[in-house]
Amino acid sequence: MELKKHRPEIERDVQERFLRYVTVHTTSDRHSDTTPSTPQQWDLARMLADELKEIGLSDVTVTEFGYVIARVPASEGVTAPPVAFLAHMDTAPDSSGENVTPQIWEGYDGGVLEIGNGLVLDPQEYPDLLDFVGETIITADGRTLLGADDKAGVAEIMTAVKFIVEHPELSHPKLEIVFTPDEEIGRGVDKLEVQDLHARFAYTMDGGKEGSIEAECFSAYSVNVVIDGYVIHPGSARGKMANAVTIAGRMLSMLPQNESPEATDGRFGFYCPIEVRGDYGRAEIDLIIRDFELDEVLRRVQYVEDLGRTMEGAYPRCKVTVTSQKQYINMRDRLVKYPFMMDILKEAIRTTGVEPIMEPIRGGTDGARLTEMGVPTPNIFAGGLNFHGPYEWIPLRSMVRAVETILEILKLWSVQVPADTELPEITAER
Repeated sequence: MELKKHRPEIERDVQERFLRYVTVHTTSDRHSDTTPSTPQQWDLARMLADELKEIGLSDVTVTEFGYVIARVPASEGVTAPPVAFLAHMDTAPDSSGENVTPQIWEGYDGGVLEIGNGLVLDPQEYPDLLDFVGETIITADGRTLLGADDKAGVAEIMTAVKFIVEHPELSHPKLEIVFTPDEEIGRGVDKLEVQDLHARFAYTMDGGKEGSIEAECFSAYSVNVVIDGYVIHPGSARGKMANAVTIAGRMLSMLPQNESPEATDGRFGFYCPIEVRGDYGRAEIDLIIRDFELDEVLRRVQYVEDLGRTMEGAYPRCKVTVTSQKQYINMRDRLVKYPFMMDILKEAIRTTGVEPIMEPIRGGTDGARLTEMGVPTPNIFAGGLNFHGPYEWIPLRSMVRAVETILEILKLWSVQVPADTELPEITAER
């Protein structure tokens, strides 16, 4: 089946869906202990479930924790094992995701885009814009993030599902769709019952620029530092007070600046403080620690623990408690065991007319967690750039190519993956 002749139909559908989904407020909240972490994520989950049923799917579930899971039966005669596609519904709490107003820039002329609120997208600063001269670009209006991370992925999967249902001549294996909450706060698969999934191989649609493939990611830990100070009236504090705010500031100043996000790129990891709160009696610091090598992550965690002991030595009346938690591990070592997944993905992307770009993720996806849990899951471009802030933008062409990539994977999977392919074992790791 030749997909190129269907591009106008795909373009209309994916654009309409994306513009609709980004207006749903789904910002996640790292301070919440519920799943989803914010009630608004239920709005999108229920919307997607209803739309999947309207498309014609009968096997559609919204779980008690807000996961949307749907399945499309295989084409007649296709015996390849099932494959899943995932995207997350939440947007990052780093910028507002409420009242998103998308703007459509048709026929981009290569100049500066004045997106609103005094903000501009200048190709001198963002040269990727020049790859899309003459194309349609979508931005927010300068007040909020756009939400292409990952509502572009959601829209692309939904468009692909609709296309499959309306074009039964496109051969495909059994397809499993999973939309997750709370990926942006590292909890995207925390409550997903992976053993209940039918697919043992999957792809996430959560990557960046057009053509990019991510089969390697950071290993990640979150670190919480609680500083309990010694409170006494400031007027009589000499030699007695242990000011928790002061101690927090000292600890932050002692994090190596050459190992910060602002100072690193490529394969270099970092410490990143993401929140500080409290008063001089008690203060907390939340950090994320990232690196492609787990040993380097653990080295940094140990350094923060050592800083805590140092502060207790310098301020004997304070107590510093450091706790760390693994979030996800580099998926590289497990994905290399299933080279056919990457071969199919690269061929699919080439078929859409663009050369695949292998890039390590300086971050993580639900796919990293799933891979660790026994479901190999590389990440595919969704097309957006400048994620998590008001400078976010996405070319419509990239979303169309992402949809085509999904459909091409399904065609190739049907004929290239034998029914007796050895399946990975689900592990207990989370």
